[in-house]
Amino acid sequence: MSKDIHKSKPISLEGIRTSSLGERKSKVSLEDIGQTWEKGQSLSEFLKRLPSLLGAVDFREVVQRICKAREQNRPVLLGMGAHPIKVGLSPIIIDLMERGVLSGVAMNGAGIIHDAEMALVGGTSEDVATSLAEGDFGMSHETADFLNRAIAQAKEPDLGLGAAVGEALLQATVPHVEHSILAAGVRLSIPVTVHVALGTDVIHIHPSVDPAATGSATHLDFRIFAGLVASLEGGVYVNLGSAVLLPEIFLKAVTLVRNLGHQLKNFTTVNMDFNRHYRPLVNVVERPTQAGGRGFELVGHHEIMFPLLAAAVIESLDAERKAPGA
Repeated sequence: MSKDIHKSKPISLEGIRTSSLGERKSKVSLEDIGQTWEKGQSLSEFLKRLPSLLGAVDFREVVQRICKAREQNRPVLLGMGAHPIKVGLSPIIIDLMERGVLSGVAMNGAGIIHDAEMALVGGTSEDVATSLAEGDFGMSHETADFLNRAIAQAKEPDLGLGAAVGEALLQATVPHVEHSILAAGVRLSIPVTVHVALGTDVIHIHPSVDPAATGSATHLDFRIFAGLVASLEGGVYVNLGSAVLLPEIFLKAVTLVRNLGHQLKNFTTVNMDFNRHYRPLVNVVERPTQAGGRGFELVGHHEIMFPLLAAAVIESLDAERKAPGA
C-alpha cells in the first residue's frame, strides 16, 4: 500500500453553513400525515384519513375523476387482462357495469377463456406447470369447442368477437352465466370487446379454431373499441392487469381517433397492476396524455386495489346523489 494515502487529511467540518429547521421547506407536515381509525366509520372517512402523500393522493384523485366523468355523462372504459378474472373480480366488474359506471370493457383473448369457463363450470385457471410437462395444458375440449364455435358464427356485420361469445353464453343458458362479463355486456348493451393475438390462447391450438373468423371478429372489436376511445374526452380509461396487449391496443386507438380528427386531450388514464411494466407506463399513463389530461399509476394486488376503487367510486356517487339539491 502506498504511503501517500496516509498523507491525505480528513476534511474539516468547521465553517459549514447551517440553516434553521423552522425556515426549511419540508415535504411532509402534520397536515399530511394519516389519522387513526375509529370503529364504525365509513369507507369515505377511511380514505380521508389516509396520508395526503404519494399513492393515497393519487387514489383519491382517481376516484374523484371517475365520479366526475360519470356525473358529466362521460365514458369510463376498462381495459383488462385475464388475471382480474382469475383473482375473482368478475362480480365487481359486472356490478360496475350494472350501475352504469363502466361504459365499455376491453379484454385480451385469454379473458374470454377464463370468463367462459367460469360461466360453464364455475371454475378456471389450470395448473400450467403440472400439465405442460405432459402436453396436457390447454387441452380442455369443452372450452375450445364452445368458444371457437361461437367465434366462427360471428357472421353479422356489426357483431364483434366479444358480443358473439356473450350471445352464445346467454343462448346456451350455461349454469353460471351471471358470472360472465361477456354475457353481462350483451345483457346490458355495453360493448365488451376482445383483442386477440393469434397463437397466444389455448383455443388456437385446437382443430376447431377458425383463424379467419377470429381475425375478422377481433378486428371489428378493435374498431368498436376505437369508437369508444373517440368519445373519451372528459372521460377515464383504466388499464387493469394487461402488461402488453391492451396498452398497445389503446395506443393504436388513440392515434387512430386523433388522426380522424376527434378531440382527445382532456381525459384521464389509470394503470393498475402489482408490478410496474414499461408498456402500461408509456402507452397508457405517459404518451397519450402528453397533449393534455393526466395519467396515474396505482400499484398493488388487483384483488385488493380494484374492489377498493370500485367501493370508493360507488360510495362517492351515492353520496352525490343523496346530497341536497342533487
